[in-house]
Amino acid sequence: MDYDCRITGRILRGLREKQGLTQEVLSGLAAVSRSHLAEIESGATSANVRTLWKISQALGLKLSELIRMVERETEGPD
Repeated sequence: MDYDCRITGRILRGLREKQGLTQEVLSGLAAVSRSHLAEIESGATSANVRTLWKISQALGLKLSELIRMVERETEGPD
């Protein structure tokens, strides 16, 4: 199983949209630039642990919960 930053981005975008947040609002809550958040969501760049921590906290999640979501998506159906 290889890490694919596009999966992380897709999950983050889905979580953000589910909460009705714009990239601008989430980036402000997480203290990351909107352009960096956009790159992460699009899968153009991989976020470091600190950035993922800040984004997950802004979304009301523990980092471990986000990582579990990414792992489940990466592993595919059972």
